[in-house]
Amino acid sequence: MGFVAVLTSIKGYHASFLDPTLASSYFNMAALAIGLAILFDTVDGRVARATRTSTEIGVQFDSLADVLTFGIAPTALVYAWAFGGIYNEGTFLHKLSVFILFAYLMCGAFRLARFNLQATRPHVLEEGAAKLDKKNFVGLPIPPSGGLLASIIHFAPMPLSSYGEGTAKNLGFALMALIVVLSILMVSKIRYSSMKTAGAGPQGILLIILAAGMAMFVFWYSKYALLAISLVYVGHGLVWWIWRALTSKRSTAEKTA
Repeated sequence: MGFVAVLTSIKGYHASFLDPTLASSYFNMAALAIGLAILFDTVDGRVARATRTSTEIGVQFDSLADVLTFGIAPTALVYAWAFGGIYNEGTFLHKLSVFILFAYLMCGAFRLARFNLQATRPHVLEEGAAKLDKKNFVGLPIPPSGGLLASIIHFAPMPLSSYGEGTAKNLGFALMALIVVLSILMVSKIRYSSMKTAGAGPQGILLIILAAGMAMFVFWYSKYALLAISLVYVGHGLVWWIWRALTSKRSTAEKTA
């Protein structure tokens, strides 16, 4: 799916200068490919464990695939859909946008390397670092990060250059800011729910009902549903982190009072 997303992004970039409507179909196809990849990435580990085919090489290969599918493919898609068409090559803004995309890719690769190291050595890796917790990820995982970028393009697949020069550049600034935030979240130590224990115990039936409802929502209103799901997941870790920081300060103040 990452491979398909890169190829269709290239097609969309070339088409955007001649036929923006055709380009939007390519960009939408690339975004959906990344969305499907998230689904496959969610179930592949469960399938491997269920069929007892889980191996160490599978763990490493999974992360290599993630670099392509959720690192390279989203950056290629964002460049083709936005930055490549609104900033003239060689200008400061064009160079800045390319640098930000490269930083995103590097942060995502670092996030995957850290995850692999924690998975194989589940103890304190550095001073102040917490032990590996199967219920939570340390830092924003790269699949939902790339998924958020893809869901934005799926929501509005027309090339950004078609919105007019002034609007396109302002949207480009906002997109660069979002990519910077996602990059920082990936290398941060903010906890994100892994959903690996979801469905265990009596809550299983409720999870099935919720999953079925979400699937219907995605099927009927994919543009809104995928964007909403991506925003909620990316935001929930940050909200929890702020909440824990505020509550811990409050409890410390009460103890010292």
